[in-house]
Amino acid sequence: MAFRRRKSKKSQVVGLLETYLKLQAAKKATKGARKAAKGTVAYKVAKKTPIVKRIPIIAGAGVAAAVVAAKLRNSGEDHSAPAGA
Repeated sequence: MAFRRRKSKKSQVVGLLETYLKLQAAKKATKGARKAAKGTVAYKVAKKTPIVKRIPIIAGAGVAAAVVAAKLRNSGEDHSAPAGA
């Protein structure tokens, strides 16, 4: 059984600060994404229409987001080399 090394107070504080800053950055990114989504036409239209009529709009926005995500994921790949080589 290996013994864990005790961290110094300074090391503990630095680790805690790093974690805090990472969480704050993630929180701000989420907030920005939420504001961007609320600015889209699909969101504004869906907000004004009755719930039954929203389903196609929400589904269309979901499909569009999936297509964009797939294109972004595949954009970095190099397609010039054959798969078997």
